[in-house]
Order: sequence, then C-alpha cells, then structure tokens
Amino acid sequence: MSSDSSPRRTIRRSALLVVALLTGLTSLPACAGADKTASALAADAPLPARVPEGTKLIVGDPVVKVALALSGEIDKFSFEIEWANLSGGPQTTEAFRADALDVGAVAEIPSIHATWTGLPVKIVASKLRKDPINHPTYELGIAPGVSVKTLADLRNKKIAYSPGQAQGALMLRVLKKAGLTKNDVTLVELPSTGDVYVTALAGKQVDVAPIGGVNVKRYSAKYGRDGGTTIPHGIRDDPSHLYVRTSTLEDPAKAAAIGEYVRAWARAARWVYEHPEEWIEGYYVKDQGLTPEDGRYLVDQAGEPDIPADWSEVIARHQETVELLAAETGNPVLNAKDLYDLRYESLGASAVNTVKGGA
Repeated sequence: MSSDSSPRRTIRRSALLVVALLTGLTSLPACAGADKTASALAADAPLPARVPEGTKLIVGDPVVKVALALSGEIDKFSFEIEWANLSGGPQTTEAFRADALDVGAVAEIPSIHATWTGLPVKIVASKLRKDPINHPTYELGIAPGVSVKTLADLRNKKIAYSPGQAQGALMLRVLKKAGLTKNDVTLVELPSTGDVYVTALAGKQVDVAPIGGVNVKRYSAKYGRDGGTTIPHGIRDDPSHLYVRTSTLEDPAKAAAIGEYVRAWARAARWVYEHPEEWIEGYYVKDQGLTPEDGRYLVDQAGEPDIPADWSEVIARHQETVELLAAETGNPVLNAKDLYDLRYESLGASAVNTVKGGA
C-alpha cells in the first residue's frame, strides 16, 4: 500500500502546486488593475507638471504635424508622438473605440455624438477665427440652374446633409436662421468628404451644399459659367477643438503630455498665421499638392486664429449646438460644459501670449 500511496501523494501535491501557481498568475492582472485604479488621476486633480520618461501619445492632427515640422518644433517634445494620418469626427471616434488614438482634432460635433453613443470624451483645446463672419469655414454652394440668392430661397430645395459632422449642424443653424425647418426642405444625407458635395452639386443630386476650403474657389471657377454659385451663410462656423477620451486623462503621464501638446498646438496655429509664405509652400503646395494661388486663397480665407483663455462663450455656443442636434435626433440634451476639461482652458492662450511676448 505504501509503495502505491506515495506516488499518489506526489501527484496530488504536484497538482496542488500547479493550481496554486495558476491562481497566482491569474490574479496578477487584477492586482495590476487595482494599482492602476489607485494611481488614476482624478478629474478634479491638478494636471501633473512633468511628463514622465517613456510617455507616448498617438495624435491624429496631420495639419499641425506639418506646421510643427516647418516651425522646427516637432522634435522638441519631452515625450514620444506617433502621428496618425486621420482627421474628422467619424475616423477619430472609430480610432478612439479601437484604442488606437489619444488625441483627435475635430470641430464641435464629434464630442456630442461620441457622448451620445456611450464614448465619454473631453475637449482639451479650442480655437476660433477672428472676424469669423468674413472668414467663414464654409459657404453654401448652389447648383447650376438653381436660384438661391438669400437664405429664404432655401425653401423646397434639396440640401446636402451630413449628420455627425460640422456641415450637418451648420445646415440646421442655417435653416433656423432662415425661419425654416427640415420639413420645408429635402435633406439628402451625404458624407462631406473630399469633393463629394461639389460632385453632387454639379450632377444636380442636390441644389445646395455647404462647401469649404479650396472647393469654394474651384467650384466657382469650374461651374460658374454654367450658373454654379456660392453665397455666404452669415453664421459663425469656425470652432475647432482637440479632444480625447475621458479615460486617457486618468493616466497622469498622458494627461501631462496632452498639456504639453496643447501648448505646441497653439504655437503652431500662431506660427502658420505669421509665416504665410512658408505655410503655403510647405503645406498647401508640397504636402497637399495645391497651387500657390490656391494656398494663398486658403490663407486669406482662414484669417487670424483666436485661441481664447476663457471658454465661456465657446461652451455657450456649443450648448446651442447640443440643443439643436438633440431636437433633431431625439437624443438627450447634454450639458456642454461637461464636454470640456477646464484644467486645460488657459494653456493654449498662455503659450501664444508667451511667444508674442518674446519669452
């Protein structure tokens, strides 16, 4: 019996040892998670002043990447940046959900839609344009053969509409300004990417579409002889933001790095304004493949950037947009202030003022 029982006891002891080891290994992630939770940065805690060594951010901000390269600042960060070649709300939100992005550059709509779809996000930087009515981001493109001289003429027209993007919210604002509702027009859902809207106008798929950038100049040049025109909408359409997942800000290292990036982002905006010829050649011509004439048009159209140190007016306008979209979509009304991390409020403006002061 003793010769049989000894191997059995050995096997039992070995089995117990394996179970104990596996149990210990299995518990390690839980311990790591607990440590992470314990070290998470609270939403109301001051931002860390120093970025720890080894910190990395993945940033989707291709335009600023070029500006930083041209200004010589791209290699001056105290942390590693991996640049993601994406922009716009849908791409940025998808990258956030895939845990493939830390910082995105968008207008004011994506943060609203992200929150409505269960993705908590925070805005960490805001930029406007000085004299925004005379330097609009978009104009209303009018299809050849369609008569629209004023906003009131939009009644009964087919209008390109991109829910979830800045152009979509703009058209809702335009209709409101004109005293119209969506029942007074036909909204045609189209993504506002590339030259989709220009093509839709030229092909009479829509009567009206908000077009921006060099498309305004090119549309008039190409289709003006056929009656294609543009008209101003007279509404502020210039807000642009940097935003991040709320969970990213719980990482003290990334929260500190984001602060450093916000400062560089603001300086880049100012550098672009103060170095128009270098920007035209380095970005519009070499990077985007546009002509110098197109680049000069875009620089003039953009005007001077305005990076506010106080976000009160920005948030108030954002609240109007939230309420407009909520009424349109049936989603709950959000408190726009909850979309902003006010710890970053003054960083961009102070960085620009330091540059202006020559410090």
